[in-house]
Amino acid sequence: MINAAIIGLGRWGKSLVSAVQGSERLRFVHGVSQEPDEARDFTTKHGLRLSTDLRDVLADPQVQAVFLATPHSLHVEQVQAVAANGRAVWCEKPLALTRTEAARAVEACRKAGVVLASGNNKRCFASMRELKRVVASGEIGEVMHIEGHFSNEHSTRVSGGWRDDPRESPGAGMTGAGLHILDALINLGGPLTQVHTQLHTAKAPPDPRDVVAMLGKFANGASGMLTTVRATPMYWRFAVFGTNGYAEARDEDTLTVAKIGGEPVTQTYPHADSLRVLAESFADAIEGRAPFLVSTDQMLDLIGAFEAVIRSMDTGAPVAVPRA
Repeated sequence: MINAAIIGLGRWGKSLVSAVQGSERLRFVHGVSQEPDEARDFTTKHGLRLSTDLRDVLADPQVQAVFLATPHSLHVEQVQAVAANGRAVWCEKPLALTRTEAARAVEACRKAGVVLASGNNKRCFASMRELKRVVASGEIGEVMHIEGHFSNEHSTRVSGGWRDDPRESPGAGMTGAGLHILDALINLGGPLTQVHTQLHTAKAPPDPRDVVAMLGKFANGASGMLTTVRATPMYWRFAVFGTNGYAEARDEDTLTVAKIGGEPVTQTYPHADSLRVLAESFADAIEGRAPFLVSTDQMLDLIGAFEAVIRSMDTGAPVAVPRA
């Protein structure tokens, strides 16, 4: 059992704590909030010690791992501090806003010999795990094209903080939702080498009406597409097209596979909490049971692609994805 601390007890920090309740692999024992009065009922309910400073956690001998659910601009500095203290560290996405900054965090953990995890939980949907298996098996042949769409209405219901600050949340829906699609593209297709992005805005925040659309090229020659709409209800679709068929994940649990010359076959898989699956993978990695489900190379590929997407959005032109 890994004893963990959560830094940041806003909506998502609380979601992380709630996701692992009853887990036999990981439990939270300490929470940090700069608004302790607002967090006290929650930490009392879940049996967490409550303090107001990361340094209190680093001085707590019971804590083996630290989860960061803090503003993006603090991530790299906090990852470095936790790693230097010899604790494993989970950093909510995005790890950083540029590949250079992300590389600093990765190097700090490598040098300290601690596990670095990132909160890319959507790849742990039951449908996405089965999609990964189908693609890796060669069942649909050589991958030619991948496309994903993730939209949700959070922007119309969750306001304030980093979501309304373009320095913390650049690129309209990219930082909140689009990053999950980028991660899925990289998980299934490998690194992207070029992106061309457009932002269409009909209404500015705090009640945004905008669409991000990206066309990308993978290092293996395949193409990829991404779409995210901030104002529409929850929608997840991810499809991989190969030389022998296609496979499409819809929502968290449903996958359709179609082979050339055959009828599409749709299956629904047992639901699992994607956050819990990823958090328990973090615990396994800390204990040396298995590698964390997101490699540090993929973390860097993701932030490099994100950086290029934002730059392309600003320039209106294709942008090469930074690789170092």
